[in-house]
Amino acid sequence: MTTLLKAQPLVDQKIADLTKRCQTLIQNGRTPFMKVVLVGNNPASLTYIKNKKRICEMVGAKFELDQLDDKITKDEFLKHIEKLNNDPAVTGIIIQLPVSPELKTLRITNLVNPEKDIDGFHSKNTQWLYEGSYQTNHLLPCTPKGIIGLLDFYQIPLKGKHAVVIGRSLIVGKPISMLLSNRDATVTLAHSKTENLVELTKSADIIISAVGRAELITVSHINPQRKTVIIDVGMNTLDGKLVGDVKFDEVSPLVAAISPVPGGVGPMTVISLVENLILATEKKS
Repeated sequence: MTTLLKAQPLVDQKIADLTKRCQTLIQNGRTPFMKVVLVGNNPASLTYIKNKKRICEMVGAKFELDQLDDKITKDEFLKHIEKLNNDPAVTGIIIQLPVSPELKTLRITNLVNPEKDIDGFHSKNTQWLYEGSYQTNHLLPCTPKGIIGLLDFYQIPLKGKHAVVIGRSLIVGKPISMLLSNRDATVTLAHSKTENLVELTKSADIIISAVGRAELITVSHINPQRKTVIIDVGMNTLDGKLVGDVKFDEVSPLVAAISPVPGGVGPMTVISLVENLILATEKKS
């Protein structure tokens, strides 16, 4: 029988833990304070931000959105980020992507002070991955951190397993590849130019798809004898319905475990962000 890797049981557990940690910090005079910087009025971004605000306030942390005009200049934007970097009350900063075309030439990932970089994108934070860390008690990219948390919660073994990661972005693909490798998995990083994807996925014990292509992974990619575990990171719209990168109805009966969309990786990303906020505040206290 296929195990559904639902996030909610783990999210509930983490909310209880993060609430206690947040209360302790507040009692010690240090309130976790998340600032989200949004350029423009992107509806999808506003939806993501709403979820971040909800979980942030659920654990007792402070949240504020700085919504900037989409005509803001580079100099004005940099001054605003620097102001937040220098504000001792702000313990976590997110620059919500995408930014305006004017700002895309900036090296966004390194603008936030690494101690306040709760997205985990600053090069000083991703350095932990290059150094071989397998722990998640660092400010690591949130989706990979959430994926590892989900695998650990459901006691999915990683050591010695063949993991195929599809997608090589700096947000998901590359960092999750390093985290898996640091956990002693053998990792194959596939992408849009990979020619033998079906062959690779059929040899995989774990498949992580993070390419954003609706129902890319079908029964042709699965070897039922391997009892594969699938983590579906995709968030796509197909015929007005939210779907992942995996053709769920066809594939799920053939695998040992699979994360649903919605209800799988998405909530883990948000809770990992709030976890990073609490962690950043603890490190400053």
